[in-house]
Amino acid sequence: MTNQLEKSIWKGIWQPVLAMACLIAIAGIVVACSSGSSGTTTSGMAQVNVMLSDPATCAAPDGPYSHVWVTITDVQANTNASAGPTDSNWVDLTPALSKTPMQVDLLAQANNQCFLATLGDNMQLQAGSYQQIRIMLADNSTGLTTNACGTSANCVMLTSDPANTPHALNLSSEAQTGLKIPSGQISSGAFTISAGQTKDLDIDFNTCESIVQEGNGQYRLKPVLHAGEVSTTSVSMNGKVMTAGANAVPVAGAVVSLEQPDATGVDRVLVSTVTAPDGTWVICPVMQGNTSKPYDVVITGATSTGILYAPSIVTGVNIGSTVGTVTLNMPAGTNITAATSTAVISGQVTSVNTSNAGTAIDAALTVLDTFTNGTYTIPLPMTATQSAATAVTVTTAAQASQSPACNPGGAYCADYGPMTTGFGTAQSSGPLQVPAAGAYIGAWSSAGATLTQPNVLPAYVVDGIATVPNSATTSDCANNGEEKATILFNVNAPTLSVTNANLAFTGCQ
Repeated sequence: MTNQLEKSIWKGIWQPVLAMACLIAIAGIVVACSSGSSGTTTSGMAQVNVMLSDPATCAAPDGPYSHVWVTITDVQANTNASAGPTDSNWVDLTPALSKTPMQVDLLAQANNQCFLATLGDNMQLQAGSYQQIRIMLADNSTGLTTNACGTSANCVMLTSDPANTPHALNLSSEAQTGLKIPSGQISSGAFTISAGQTKDLDIDFNTCESIVQEGNGQYRLKPVLHAGEVSTTSVSMNGKVMTAGANAVPVAGAVVSLEQPDATGVDRVLVSTVTAPDGTWVICPVMQGNTSKPYDVVITGATSTGILYAPSIVTGVNIGSTVGTVTLNMPAGTNITAATSTAVISGQVTSVNTSNAGTAIDAALTVLDTFTNGTYTIPLPMTATQSAATAVTVTTAAQASQSPACNPGGAYCADYGPMTTGFGTAQSSGPLQVPAAGAYIGAWSSAGATLTQPNVLPAYVVDGIATVPNSATTSDCANNGEEKATILFNVNAPTLSVTNANLAFTGCQ
């Protein structure tokens, strides 16, 4: 769920008028009393309904979690993209939650309108263009009348634990001031509503990429959130994944990602799901993204023996469309195994500040593949040692006394690859495992997409996006917080393995 708006400033004699409007709010009308925001407000009132969704890839029985409970205490919006948590112009979209927090299972079965919960509805607000949204979670010590987590307000439960034992989900201080959803993570760049309109605002909580298990075994929330308008008349997208060939069978557990180009032209994942045993999938809801850009569907999957299919990419899909049946192809060649069908990518992430001293960052790693018509994010398929996901996040930390060393010395670092020790509290990760075969790609058609394979081998790039630790949304480091490592595969190698896809971040906070 990524992504211009017109800016105007209310000045002069309107400031006291708006101040008086704030007093009127006490009488029961909530308005956006913004006299200095960088966003756009217009005269007249509108109404908004606030919902929560998460078509997760990490739910049971395929994923590691059976339940993820969070307790929500408020949702607020601001027309100013740079407003801080104490800004006076926040509009409370869910005032009832402050008195009666709502505990939601992010992996629960959605209702027939695709949503996990309605957080607030028919809320009156000033018409305008809202460029920032914040969602507040309860502190774990908050007492709840009914608590699925036992003693903690937020928790996870594991698929491997049949007793559904709750494990506290630790929060950063950001959870108290509001988990920020900036304009770049609001579809179309802002939630825009005109006078007299009623719109549905959905908050998508990417559970699978928001939870990390720390070195001490505890679980921490590093929230990855998107928000945007949804349409109650065309909120879903669906299809089916089958194997190619005359004896086609459904592909279960394939990762299906809905993507859209960002400002640089790179397809970023809006939302993902996995296919059912019969190969079918539904992404619901689908946020109203930038309508001038197409949606693309990218699919990866594996056989029951662990052989990774070549990715399939269907471009130019309209919201509400049935994608139809999409095939996944086996890699070309003989004696294909799980190992020979898998590209294994590993490396080291380092981070320094402007003085070249080590400093900690979170780095979200994705794998990109480029074609003549664009660059796409390749989802990480489910393997014996990798959960289905679209990104892996590592946290750099100071080198411990033992090896391996951070390179260069003095930097903070984290490995992604074979699990290592010696990095203090660094959150290292296993290698990135993606299909070794080039993707099949084709344009959407109501009669079914025709896919071809432009390249036998992929042209992968590891893309890293740096954020301030535990924030998931506050950008960090130089170069807009982005670094890339190009992967060069040897076509004659028996396996496609790269061990030096290193990312060096500089100018970090």
